[in-house]
Amino acid sequence: MIKLKSKHILLRALTPEDLDFLELVENDEHLWYLSDTLQPFSRSVLKEYLDHSHRDIYEAKQMRLVVGLHNKQPIGFIDLYDFDPKHKRAGLGILILEDYQSKGYGTEALELMLDYAFDVLDLHQLYATIIEENTRSLKLFKSFGFEMIGLKKDWRYISGHFQGEYFLQKIKHVH
Repeated sequence: MIKLKSKHILLRALTPEDLDFLELVENDEHLWYLSDTLQPFSRSVLKEYLDHSHRDIYEAKQMRLVVGLHNKQPIGFIDLYDFDPKHKRAGLGILILEDYQSKGYGTEALELMLDYAFDVLDLHQLYATIIEENTRSLKLFKSFGFEMIGLKKDWRYISGHFQGEYFLQKIKHVH
């Protein structure tokens, strides 16, 4: 049985109560490089996004879950995107707020999402793209068996300089 709960965190669907948290994260200019955002989102646009976030992954081709503590306090998001059921693959991204990093929450969230993606959605592979300077994310994904497949040199222009972006891939191995 798949559960979206671990010792310290749970993965849960977005709710209308997450509007303030969503606005905080999506409008943090320091995080815009993660999604190529160039301008802030209005509260009404984010509310509309929340209103449609219940859509099934097969319809929306993406799924965003809140990473929350057991007291329901949101501390980040974990996303499946570019979901392709025909080829059984999806992109995977995770964001844990800085105050909650290096406490094992990202590890627990990634483990829960990998189980869900491979066992419930029956995906064959997941991939992630991570900039060179994000050594913590690279270490996290590699610890779960993601392989660095390639480096796109000078791929992203962030804070006035170019950075390379690694492409990582994890293929489900059937025993």
